[in-house]
Amino acid sequence: MPKIVVEAQVVDNVDIGTQVKELVLYAPEIAAQAVPGQFLHVRVASATYHPLLRRPLSISNVDADVGTVSTIYRIVGQGTTCLSTLNKNNIVDCMGPLGNGFTIQGQRPLLIGGGMGLAPLIFLAGVLCPRPIEVLMGGRTEKEMFWASIFKHMCQNLHITTDDGTLGSRGVTLDLLPELLQTGKFDMIYTCGPHVMMDGVARLAKEYNIPCQVSLEEYMACGVGGCLSCTCATNDGSRKKVCTDGPVFWAKEVVSC
Repeated sequence: MPKIVVEAQVVDNVDIGTQVKELVLYAPEIAAQAVPGQFLHVRVASATYHPLLRRPLSISNVDADVGTVSTIYRIVGQGTTCLSTLNKNNIVDCMGPLGNGFTIQGQRPLLIGGGMGLAPLIFLAGVLCPRPIEVLMGGRTEKEMFWASIFKHMCQNLHITTDDGTLGSRGVTLDLLPELLQTGKFDMIYTCGPHVMMDGVARLAKEYNIPCQVSLEEYMACGVGGCLSCTCATNDGSRKKVCTDGPVFWAKEVVSC
């Protein structure tokens, strides 16, 4: 699938959580091709070269009919601070859709996300419908779990954990996951979030003999496989580029269970 560089118009850039915003771009060429799990590479400064490098942003939603592509990001540094200042009708230089997305299979999927790793799972959940989707999500506190309102209309069951117990079960996703897998009703697992979480998910998926795909998040300079800044180790001893070989991999490829 060819990558496209477009001057994308900002449709919206709104707060949806504490220091978290949703950026909606009008980019019909990208929207027509994007699949769940892919990402955008956005130049965050238009008038200057500072910051110089583009920022990788996972695609959280697409409306191909309208021509929009959305991403959810947390304001954590210089690049995302620049993004947060964009207003409606501003223009950004955007490259995409990049990377390999999720392989859609199975009839009873379980989606597992932690923190900002939930963003690419929104697009995936929409494509998986009308399958009976269940989502397991985790965060630090109830204030961070605005994700629940996004997913609740797309999934059959929503399972929530928070570190402090202010919403759902107290603990982390890996505390609740064994109980869910013991039901025997899932035939596919998709996960994105902290590496330690995905390692645990992959281990349990293997234990219960359920195929599992992981979406890796790494720093990327070029986004097209040239700089090698985002390589990851694989279980066969080779190294793969997250930007072009991923960001989605089968867990058995990249996670040592």
